[in-house]
Amino acid sequence: MGFMSFAGRVFFSAIFILSAWQKISEFGSDGGLSLKTLEPKFALFKQHVSSTLHFEIPGVNLKYLLMAAIAAEGLGAILFTCGSTIGAYLLMIFIATVTPIMHDFYNYELSNPAYVREFMQFLKNLSIFGALLFYLGMVNSQRLKKKSIKSKTN
Repeated sequence: MGFMSFAGRVFFSAIFILSAWQKISEFGSDGGLSLKTLEPKFALFKQHVSSTLHFEIPGVNLKYLLMAAIAAEGLGAILFTCGSTIGAYLLMIFIATVTPIMHDFYNYELSNPAYVREFMQFLKNLSIFGALLFYLGMVNSQRLKKKSIKSKTN
């Protein structure tokens, strides 16, 4: 069971490790393709939040935001591979913050093919978030079982 669990964590976290590595390798001085993709999506997200919630998101340097996201993604994936719950929490934070910004299906009409593409990617990230919740639940239930089994000393 131990090897199977480790292999599953390796395969699961490979998505994040490879993605973070790609973002790091193309980052350069201008932030690379990831920053160019993030800028218009973040502007739409800010506009949507301000129009829906009547809350203005303060201006942030997207390059630093992207660097923090890459760090959370890469470090979280490495820690998750090693079996750390901190890694799972980092990945959950990464998914929860990046998904509504990058997969903005709510900005498209239902008839637009981009709506279907973005909605499918949104659901994929939602399922990854659910898998991380499941992992944390399993780890916590195993810890509770170990605590409840006490050896008798006479």
